[in-house]
Amino acid sequence: MKLKTSQSLAVLALALSGGAFAQTAAPAAAPAAAPEPEYTIAYNLGAVTEYRYRGISQSSRKPALQGGVDYTNKNGVYLGTWLSTISWIKNASSPTVAKGPVEWDLYGGYKGDIAKDFSYDVGGLYYFYPTNTNTKNGGVNANTFEVYGALTYNIVTAKYSRSTTNLFGTPNSSGSGYLDLSANFDLGSGWSIVPHYGHQSIKNGTPSSYSDYSFTVAKDFDGLVVSAALIGTNKGGQFIEAASGKDLFKSSLVLGIKKNF
Repeated sequence: MKLKTSQSLAVLALALSGGAFAQTAAPAAAPAAAPEPEYTIAYNLGAVTEYRYRGISQSSRKPALQGGVDYTNKNGVYLGTWLSTISWIKNASSPTVAKGPVEWDLYGGYKGDIAKDFSYDVGGLYYFYPTNTNTKNGGVNANTFEVYGALTYNIVTAKYSRSTTNLFGTPNSSGSGYLDLSANFDLGSGWSIVPHYGHQSIKNGTPSSYSDYSFTVAKDFDGLVVSAALIGTNKGGQFIEAASGKDLFKSSLVLGIKKNF
């Protein structure tokens, strides 16, 4: 609490003379902290030079636009949605058989603490491809649902996802699993480094399993995040997309920019 000049002089005089004010005065109480909101809603919008998911290019190694919305309740419940432009569904077969220029993710779950610096996260994620509806003449339905569980200790997270449907159109692949290990190193001043390793097991699919990796460096400029990520798999050179002739598993440097609101 700031005092006017006349008030300040009076207080100083009393203190120097040993007056009653000097014996009884106490620091002003700090203002009460604002109460924690019941929930928060956050938005993000961005672009990448290539959309990679679990190491595989979803955009035929071309740029993609992305954005999402997240609702988080202070009790631990969260809901969210996220979209990205893609091209793999169309390029995987004849355009007259299957289409799907957009991936639309819908997810929800619950996060909680187990102990100090130790937390968990459980939920479900639905990958929806709105126009991927023609399954005739060899076309497949890529829509997929997974359940997941994650444990985080300090900066390290281990997460396991398991499909309850066919995995992205692979026949008889329900029960496929993905193990994700990552760490988030906060370097200060908005800088972070995130190494990642993952292993995808696909039931009755080709490839039946593969591993992916990434190493991401990012800088947060007050909500504007710029990133560079080296992403690849152990299957580079083995699987070529039919329509584009591109190797979707090959290592690549992916640049991104995202604005968080």
